[in-house]
Amino acid sequence: MIEAETPTVWSPQVAEALPRDLCTDCGVSRASDPRRCGRACQFIKPDYPKMEARVHGRTRDPQREDERFFGPYKRMVRAAMKRPREGAQWTGITTRIGERLLETGAVDAVLTMVADDVDRWRPKPALITRAADMAKARGMRMGYAPLLALLEPAREAGHKRIAVIGVPCQIFALRGIEQELGFERVYAIGTPCSDNTTTENFHTFLNLLSDKPETITYLEFRADYHVELRFENGKVKEIPFLLLPISKLPADFFPLTCRTCVDYTNSLSDITVGYMAGQGQQWLIVRNETGEELLRLLGDEVSLSEPGTAGKRDGPVKGFLKNTELAAGGLPMRSMPNWARPIAGWLMPKVGPRGLEFARARVEMKAVETVLHLRAKLPKRIHNMVPEHVWALVERYGLVPSLSERVSSKRHLSGDL
Repeated sequence: MIEAETPTVWSPQVAEALPRDLCTDCGVSRASDPRRCGRACQFIKPDYPKMEARVHGRTRDPQREDERFFGPYKRMVRAAMKRPREGAQWTGITTRIGERLLETGAVDAVLTMVADDVDRWRPKPALITRAADMAKARGMRMGYAPLLALLEPAREAGHKRIAVIGVPCQIFALRGIEQELGFERVYAIGTPCSDNTTTENFHTFLNLLSDKPETITYLEFRADYHVELRFENGKVKEIPFLLLPISKLPADFFPLTCRTCVDYTNSLSDITVGYMAGQGQQWLIVRNETGEELLRLLGDEVSLSEPGTAGKRDGPVKGFLKNTELAAGGLPMRSMPNWARPIAGWLMPKVGPRGLEFARARVEMKAVETVLHLRAKLPKRIHNMVPEHVWALVERYGLVPSLSERVSSKRHLSGDL
């Protein structure tokens, strides 16, 4: 029985994180059996074919071109809530799914992030058991937070059916251990993730964007090549990507984990709620029948349409590859002349990759980044960390694995699932 005095938004105390190599602190090391890290962690020896077959009932279909980029799916759609939710990062689809799960009794609790009591940008893991409290999970947070450390408190509180809203490294680890936890039902709602950093580093970034960073209430990297800022006084500021002060950030601003992540689109979630192919709306990847169930919960509250595509990704990805080669080798990246930046910033939303082509470009960039940084920093780990589908993506750009780099992938292809 669930104890009546348990708060409806609960962030229980958890153990300290144990020291780990290539760790994003998903929370597994803080639980009662930290040895689970060895079979749950995305950065040790991920077996995507095995995991995809278990979660979705099949692996990526080579006959469906976009599954090479985005993982298994039933359908992809552009989406927006017809009545956008106040405080949402986009229109509130993710938190509304959580609300509907609680309203219908499909789950007892939702594991997600809320804002820290002191710092609005710092994520704090929370168990939410009342639909109205999902509003506290709206908006973006930046930093590491041990979400999965709340799985055991959720079980001990008597919750049988849960939903987990997480980024790829959290959802991957969840899938690795969910069968051991004893829940009757686990829904996995994923958001894409490219580059995380510490909350402290994020404040450094905000300080470079405004002389009053404490008044920034919203930040979003949009698919039209702009960052959008909103301020407490209602002001909105849009900054082209090419005008961002990236060169002023410390070299370790993004950790090696994020630079070697191969799961940008959260391929083991039941439904991925992102924006990359949304062209101003959100982009949903419905991966299995559970994902369809989650989308059906929204009924006619959400408008759906087919995602579009435009432009060509080859040029931007090749440019990214060249810069990443320099960065991985410790050399300064090529810099565009200042006079050209505003022109390029104006052109990119008009002629650069858009819609699904933008999403493909970002996935290829992450794949390129993974290979180059592992070769430079951890070459002995590359055969365990880079799955076959990633090698297929980077081959287009001349990155071909040596025999030793591909050993584990050959094991996967042999059917050793």
